[in-house]
Amino acid sequence: MSIFKDKVLLITGGTGSFGNAVLRRFLDSDIKEIRIFSRDEKKQDDMRHRLQNPKVKFYIGNVRDKDSVDVAMRGVDYVFAAAALKQVPSCEFFPMEATRTNVLGTGNVLESAIQHGVKNVVVLSTDKTAYPKFLCYFTTSRISDTNTCLYFIE
Repeated sequence: MSIFKDKVLLITGGTGSFGNAVLRRFLDSDIKEIRIFSRDEKKQDDMRHRLQNPKVKFYIGNVRDKDSVDVAMRGVDYVFAAAALKQVPSCEFFPMEATRTNVLGTGNVLESAIQHGVKNVVVLSTDKTAYPKFLCYFTTSRISDTNTCLYFIE
């Protein structure tokens, strides 16, 4: 028996590479339910057909939209927050989009987790902020990391 027995796990950005890795780790565990939250319906459909596992539930939504996050967050015990724009060129060419997803979106996930009484939240960060060669990506990641800390300091 593990601490995850009969618990519900939410993975934001669940169709990405990190989300898939977390999913594989928990798929054969005694966890009750794994919720995949992402805005990519094609990747979700591919996962659904590949896995065909009743333990995995899919939620279409965007971390930018707190209401859609709230729907997926209800009844959740643990969260892996991996939704982000991670491709440096995209962030540099579209800095406001990166800010909306990486900063505001992460904030929505954290606020929702607090409001719904989630036990633990793991927020994915990046080593790319250690050497800030690209300003926008560095800035949005650093702000997101700082906000994560501030949400849990009272």
